[in-house]
Amino acid sequence: MRTIENKVGFTTLVKREILRFFVVFSQTILPPLISSSLYLFVFGLSIGRNIDLTAYQGLSYIQFIVPGLVMMHLIEGSYTNTSSSLFISRWHNIVQEILLSPLSYFEMVLGLLIGGIARGMITGAGVYLVSLFFTHFPIPHPWLVLYFFITVTTIFSCLGLLVGLWADGFEKLSVWGTFVLTPLIYFGGVFHSIHMVPSPLQWATRLNPIFYLVNGLRYGMLGVADASVPASLAIAAFLAVALFCLVERLFRAGYKLRS
Repeated sequence: MRTIENKVGFTTLVKREILRFFVVFSQTILPPLISSSLYLFVFGLSIGRNIDLTAYQGLSYIQFIVPGLVMMHLIEGSYTNTSSSLFISRWHNIVQEILLSPLSYFEMVLGLLIGGIARGMITGAGVYLVSLFFTHFPIPHPWLVLYFFITVTTIFSCLGLLVGLWADGFEKLSVWGTFVLTPLIYFGGVFHSIHMVPSPLQWATRLNPIFYLVNGLRYGMLGVADASVPASLAIAAFLAVALFCLVERLFRAGYKLRS
């Protein structure tokens, strides 16, 4: 089992990554809270009144979309933080300072990840607090909610690091977020149940891993889900571990890090 040996260096890297998004709070934390308020008002209170959730008796549409909104911002916050951090570090050659530091590759990757995890979790928690102004509901499985907060932010922080390594320019940095991640999020059940999707497209929805993450969190927050909860737990754990191992291996190999 790997441990943190260089605690001073590791703590310094973690502080840098967290301060990086905190000093621009108005650009990193505040916008998701405002956009979530608009989603809840427009979709939840206005349009949502005309949506019948027959599969979920007693559950309003605005309650249904709260876990989806939280998940969306968990993903976007963690992914954006690590992808932009690593890409800018490579762009300005600051990453060499990290590579030359007495940190193991495990410590480097974990330190960068914690910044993304922290931003994603703060944003997700903030979105939930904003939702309390619109609706209230008991959370039946708080430990499951915490599990998905941690695993989802880990998954997409790792994905952000992979994109930050792969991208050679700002246009490539935005490709994955715009053309891959955003469609997967919106088709993953953030705003709709799988029962609302035409039957021929339901199989495609079930191939989307984000569908299981959204429904796992929805089960934790509401006690209802369209997907198998054990499958959601297993997929989240597998992706988090596999992507972390992949990122560490690429760092160890020096992929696009050493010129």
